[in-house]
Amino acid sequence: ARVGLETQEEGGGRGREGCRITGRRGRRSGERRLSMSERLSLPDGAKVSLERAGDDLIVGLGGTWQIQAHLPGTTAVEAALDASPPPTGVRYEAEELGGWDSSVLTFLQGVEDAADERSIPVERHGLPDGVRRLVELARAVPEREGAHVEKAPESWLSRVGRYGFSVWDGAIGELSFLGQATLAFGRFLRGKASYRRSDLRLLIQQTGADALGIVSLVSFLFGLILAFVGAVQLQQFGAAIYVADLVAVGMVRDMAAFMTAIVVAGRTGAAYAAQLGTMKVTEEIDALRTTGISPMEFLVVPRIVALVVMMPLLTIYADAMGILGGYVVGTGLLDISPRAYMNQTFSALSMSYFIPGVMKGTVYGLLVALAGCKQGMDAGSSASAVGDAATRAVVNGVVAIIVANGLAQVISWVLGI
Repeated sequence: ARVGLETQEEGGGRGREGCRITGRRGRRSGERRLSMSERLSLPDGAKVSLERAGDDLIVGLGGTWQIQAHLPGTTAVEAALDASPPPTGVRYEAEELGGWDSSVLTFLQGVEDAADERSIPVERHGLPDGVRRLVELARAVPEREGAHVEKAPESWLSRVGRYGFSVWDGAIGELSFLGQATLAFGRFLRGKASYRRSDLRLLIQQTGADALGIVSLVSFLFGLILAFVGAVQLQQFGAAIYVADLVAVGMVRDMAAFMTAIVVAGRTGAAYAAQLGTMKVTEEIDALRTTGISPMEFLVVPRIVALVVMMPLLTIYADAMGILGGYVVGTGLLDISPRAYMNQTFSALSMSYFIPGVMKGTVYGLLVALAGCKQGMDAGSSASAVGDAATRAVVNGVVAIIVANGLAQVISWVLGI
């Protein structure tokens, strides 16, 4: 029996699909047709027929094979190869094959792969010369030995070694960037750096004036929180007035600079990384190098200078806003007179608290600028890489701030400040 699925074009452009079953017996002696064979005829003309001639399976190709069309697969061929009894060989017939491209080679590769899996030889004499040579060329390239072998898991010693090398490479990269930034900053101080003053003024505005809103909110709320925390304990001893000392000393000496640096790391540090990373994606940094302009001088140094200059001013402003938050709590909830609160605040403050706080703010600003610029300059050449660089800039900046704060506390304790 022959089972066929055909699609034909009729007059007026209307298609008709149908399944036709006809019976036919082999007419040549010694030749046995498949009891059930399949023919697939697609709308764009690609045809495949399967017939059984004796112990061989004949794969017939016809019509036009084009790669942009929907083409037959090898499922029917594999089913015929698994028939009982299985064929002892595979032959091709391509007398009806018209135009073809690489799609017919893909189909033939699938047929021969299925035959190889079942150890059935394939005879290619029925193919056109061009198709046969291309198939022989494709089948002559052996698969690389071990290409599909799963990689054995690394030992713990290998993983530790790889991690150690990555840490070493990261440390070398950080030191190299720091050295280049130091040299470029030295040229800036000597007035020989290549940068635009308009860019520096814009960066100073973005880093300083544009950040006043978020710094005001965070510092004011932190002063409120610090006053509430202190009041809960001090009121038990009738010493609510010392809330002014707690807020003033805590904000001026440490917390104003610390909270401002955290805000700047999330705001400005991420912006630096995103800006420089985008410039790297658009090849602006490569263009600067091509024209003989150092990206460190033109891009990195102005950002470092802007943040180092503005962080002390933002820290002083955060001191005032934190003290104002404590003032609101002290005068509004603790029944402390405004005059008494301010007198207590001024008596608690001294330059030994003010100067270390401003110095910490300057150091924090330098660390945030270095972290943001470093990650931006090392960003990959894709949108996701720029996002990852911004994330790493914030994380590295915050970690650097915390480590620097801990070192500053130890140094202050050793020096008795």
